Amino acid sequence: MNTGIFKDQRYKSIVFLILASILWSTGGILIKLVDWNPIAIAGARSFISSIVVWLYLRKPMFTWSKAQLGGAVAYASTVILFVTANKLTTAANAILLQFTAPIFVAILGVWILNEKIKWYDYLSIAAVAAGMLLFFIDNVGSGSMLGNLLAVISGFFLACVTIALRLQKDGSPVETTFIGNVLTFIVAIPFMIGKIPDMQSILGIILLGIFQLGFAYILYALAMKHLSALEAILITVLEPLLNPICVFLFAGEKPSPYAILGGAIVIISVTLRSIAVTKESAKKDEEHKSEVG
Repeated sequence: MNTGIFKDQRYKSIVFLILASILWSTGGILIKLVDWNPIAIAGARSFISSIVVWLYLRKPMFTWSKAQLGGAVAYASTVILFVTANKLTTAANAILLQFTAPIFVAILGVWILNEKIKWYDYLSIAAVAAGMLLFFIDNVGSGSMLGNLLAVISGFFLACVTIALRLQKDGSPVETTFIGNVLTFIVAIPFMIGKIPDMQSILGIILLGIFQLGFAYILYALAMKHLSALEAILITVLEPLLNPICVFLFAGEKPSPYAILGGAIVIISVTLRSIAVTKESAKKDEEHKSEVG
């Protein structure tokens, strides 16, 4: 493969992940518009998202491979468990504990994908963990033990989704998100029976389904074709940092100094890691050219 094209695809994928993080971060403010059972919200959101993904795919390729089906189950589990965790514990706990995902990705990436963990990966994981802790230090309470546990499990399944999408890098990983959305909708049907949401709630669900889930996961799946699983999950840690910024802009809730410091640490660490990866890639290219020459 031409190295110039590879670099362009990598940079494009990073932009896709940043855009996906921005779209995911709108979830906090949009969910505030919806007065409905949380699992019903997840199901309705996934139903609309499945339509968006289907329209994007046009001619989906269902391989029914282990990676595609396993990724779909992991996707549905991530969405449902995270929403349930939000119901049982504090929102801060749910977000913080779900983003234990980079640790799971690092372990699974070595085992399943044979992706090597470099020195800068260890530093990035440690910095992200420290930054996230600072970011939520003023808001994290004990919460419900069950809710906290479900949030960690949702982080594990988020890691599984990332690994499954990476396994399909030579195929079409977007189909995994479509199947996952359909599964989520089916599981949520019992929770959607009864109360009918008002027009404001319906508008919120539509926006959640189209932008916060549909377009976001299309971008995420496409980015996974050209980035390592660990790099992808570290970049998307921007999402929980951007979430309170959206709430601040639209609801006036100001982040604390700890939150600002923690967010800065995460963003700087992820950026420095990306620079280190780029430099290492450039060095390998130069060595390859000298060997060929």
